[in-house]
Amino acid sequence: MADPSLAFSAPAIHSVQANGLEPLLGGQLRDQAVWVDEAICIGCRYCAHVATNTFVVEPHLGRSRAFRQDGDSTDRIQEAIDTCPVDCIHWVPFESLKALKQGLERQNLQARPQG
Repeated sequence: MADPSLAFSAPAIHSVQANGLEPLLGGQLRDQAVWVDEAICIGCRYCAHVATNTFVVEPHLGRSRAFRQDGDSTDRIQEAIDTCPVDCIHWVPFESLKALKQGLERQNLQARPQG
């Protein structure tokens, strides 16, 4: 029988590094990630209505954002992309998400008027 106290001495961090391609919470593995260019987004909310588990309208800026990569099926996300009137949602390599987010943070985005 194993000593239960060993659970407290086990390393908390796995030796395998996350690479962004792992499906979280039971999602499906995809070849690419979805990205909303918030600088172009007009806050129409179409994508958030179609793919409710992937997109959300950010409350302070009034622009859509992909908050979960594995929230909806690829077909549902593509349908949301197709509904966008300003073509601000794109499939991008997972590896580029960090740089895209950093670029977005450097921009001084103004809140969209509500209504």
